[in-house]
Formats: sequence, C-alpha cells, structure tokens
Amino acid sequence: MSAKNETEVIIGGRTYTLSGYESEEYLQKVAAYINGKISDFKKSDVYRRQTLDMQAVMIELNIADDYFKAKKTADGLETDMDGRDKEIYDLKHELISAQLKLDAANQEIEQLKAEIAENQRTIVRLETELDNLK
Repeated sequence: MSAKNETEVIIGGRTYTLSGYESEEYLQKVAAYINGKISDFKKSDVYRRQTLDMQAVMIELNIADDYFKAKKTADGLETDMDGRDKEIYDLKHELISAQLKLDAANQEIEQLKAEIAENQRTIVRLETELDNLK
C-alpha cells in the first residue's frame, strides 16, 4: 500500500489539511474543483442571499449531480466497452472458424491437385497403351 499523503489546500478562502493515498496533485485538483463550484455559485444573486447552510447544501447538491451524471456516462461507456469486447470476441471466433475452413479448403485443393496429377498420369498411360494396341 502506498504512503498516505498530506497537503494543505485552500477551499472557499480557508486552509484545510487533506490527507489520503492519492497524490498531492490529485488532492489539489479536488480542492480546485470545489473552488470552481463555489466561484460559479457566488456569481448568482440567489445563492448569495441564502444562509450559509443553504449555500453549502446547494453546492453539495450540485457536486452530487455532477457525480451522478459522470457515473451515468462512465456506466454507459463501460456498457459500450463490454459490448465491443463481446463483438471482438465473436469476431475472433469467426476469424478462427474462417481460418479453419480456409485450411480445410486448401488441404482439399492439394488433394484434388494430387488426384488430377494421378488422373493425368493414368490418361497418359492409357493413351500409351491404346497407341501400343494399334
């Protein structure tokens, strides 16, 4: 397990110490995301007129909404990926089946070529025997 990282971040003008197993850059990125949300909301008159508790709930709801939309997108992409994996699996099986059929056809061609060569030798032999009988 990797070491726990601690880093100081600024969220909403206040300094917090975050710790976790993620990198310091990741923790800073999380703080920057939250600061972006706060900044977006602060542009709204409706937000500024709310109590601090209501402001926090509005931001939390917005972050939760972003999370669920991202999760829905990720789930959709995972479903697409699973479908493509199955399609690739099916195509590989089709390719193997086609390769086996091709190998069998090539083997049959070689057998038929050998048969033709044998038949040609038989024809030549019979023609020679016919010529000798004349």
